[in-house]
Amino acid sequence: MKNATRTPRVLLVDDYPDAREMYSEYLQFSGFEVVEAGNGMEALQRALDSPPDIILMDLSLPVMDGWEATRRLKADPRTAQIPVVALTGHALAGISEGARKAGCDAFVTKPCLPDELVREIRRILDTSPSSAARKNRRSGKHA
Repeated sequence: MKNATRTPRVLLVDDYPDAREMYSEYLQFSGFEVVEAGNGMEALQRALDSPPDIILMDLSLPVMDGWEATRRLKADPRTAQIPVVALTGHALAGISEGARKAGCDAFVTKPCLPDELVREIRRILDTSPSSAARKNRRSGKHA
C-alpha cells in the first residue's frame, strides 16, 4: 500500500537552465519534489545531501559528464540503489546501451513531452526493486 502523503523526490541534472526549469515546473505540477543540479559534480553532492527517489541525468554535462556521475553514483553504496534515467539529446545507435553499461536504469531521448517523462518516472518508481528500501529509509525503518 502506498503512502499518499509521501512526495517522491527527483534529482534533475541538466546543464541548460531552461530545460531544468521546464522539467522542474512540470514535475512539481505532477506531484514530485525536485532537486536540481547543473553538472555531474553537483549531482553527486545533491544525491548525498538530499537523497532522491530517482535521478534524471543528462549525459552531456560540464565539469563531470553524466556517464561518469552515473558510474560514481552506482559505485557508492549510499546511492547505488537509486534509479538513474539517462535524459539526453543523443539518439545515436549504441548510446542507450552505453548508458545502461554506465549504470542507467532507463533511457529517455530529449526532447520528450513532459507527460511522457512523468509516466516513465512513475513506471520506474513503481517497479524499482529498491522502492521498499527507499520508503523505509525515508520513514526511518530498516529493510
